[in-house]
Amino acid sequence: MNRGQFKQYILETYPCEANHPWIKYPNNEVFRHPGNRKWFALVMDVPKNKLGLAGSDVIDVVNLKCDPILIGSLRKEPGIFPAYHMNKANWISVALDGSVPDELIKMLLDMSYGATAPKRKKKAKKS
Repeated sequence: MNRGQFKQYILETYPCEANHPWIKYPNNEVFRHPGNRKWFALVMDVPKNKLGLAGSDVIDVVNLKCDPILIGSLRKEPGIFPAYHMNKANWISVALDGSVPDELIKMLLDMSYGATAPKRKKKAKKS
């Protein structure tokens, strides 16, 4: 899945819009929940050497919130890295260059969406 396909999928699947919060980085796109405005995906172009790869050309990645229990094993997969510029205990960076299967990206996106969703308030117990 490339960046364009990812953006198309996310806009067709979730009730959100792309937001460009940084003038200095116009290619960076944030996707937020409409209710609480929490990020569930951040798409960026990052130099490969910042991810531990050879070369300084840029690669498109998406940062996704992930269950900390899964992060260690996911980072062993090709195209999945410690989160670039975010909390590495709770976020991962996923390459959007075809190295990660589309179904895995969709599953991780859904997990991130759920992890950042507005919390439901508990109903008060009746006495």
